[in-house]
Amino acid sequence: MLHSFYPIVPDTVWLKRIVGLGAKCVQLRIKDAGEADLRRQIGEAIRICNSQGCELVVNDYWREAIDLGASFIHLGQEDLAAADLPAIRRAGLRLGVSTHDREELEKALAVSADYVALGPIYETKLKVMKWAPQGLDRLAEWKSLIPCPLVAIGGITVERAAGVYDAGADVIAVITDFITHNDPDTRIQQWLAIAR
Repeated sequence: MLHSFYPIVPDTVWLKRIVGLGAKCVQLRIKDAGEADLRRQIGEAIRICNSQGCELVVNDYWREAIDLGASFIHLGQEDLAAADLPAIRRAGLRLGVSTHDREELEKALAVSADYVALGPIYETKLKVMKWAPQGLDRLAEWKSLIPCPLVAIGGITVERAAGVYDAGADVIAVITDFITHNDPDTRIQQWLAIAR
């Protein structure tokens, strides 16, 4: 089960740092890595998380996750369409899926996602998004429609967290709020202190 504070990190350097501070779940979202480096980082992340009692979610790379023995994978909609879902399920991997509209939500529910992520809740600076901010009302609507945990992502800060939890989020996924903070360790500790 995911912890209610769900940091997303770009590499195992960040992963070690966050797990060392007490995070109980983390997503490894590697971009632009060669195959050897990708496999090395995923393997290292699995070892670190297993040794610290932390839930690891591997973003996108479902083949490597299966090969290396991960237990949880996160897929965006494009990756979901291309993935071998029977192979993922045969391997026993749990599955999280990103959603941004009702059609995508239906796709996530059709594959029995173990969690559904909705975003961006607020405007986000991490990447250009083709979706407008979803807002707290949409978050509450999604909560009423799904049978699994709801993950909120996008533009969420420590200061906004209580409202996001109150609107129905079981879990808050966070990237920019700690990665760009002038004191990331303190910011992570603040998140851990308020997580529900």
